[in-house]
Amino acid sequence: MMILDILLMVVAVAIILLSLLQGGKSDGISGAFTGSGGLNLFANVKERGPEKTIANITLVLGIAFFALVILIQVL
Repeated sequence: MMILDILLMVVAVAIILLSLLQGGKSDGISGAFTGSGGLNLFANVKERGPEKTIANITLVLGIAFFALVILIQVL
């Protein structure tokens, strides 16, 4: 049980770090208020190279995080 808790903390820290490494995909909060650039939530943004790798690892770690939380609650 203690191992699962430690693993959950490690995964959570890794998700936070990888989320901070990802580049922004919008104009920021000022663009949202001024309307510059048009806010298109369904824009097709292609990720390539390291950005795609970081996004995929973040996705896998997110799924692992939720699986660990459910597993800890069941046990």
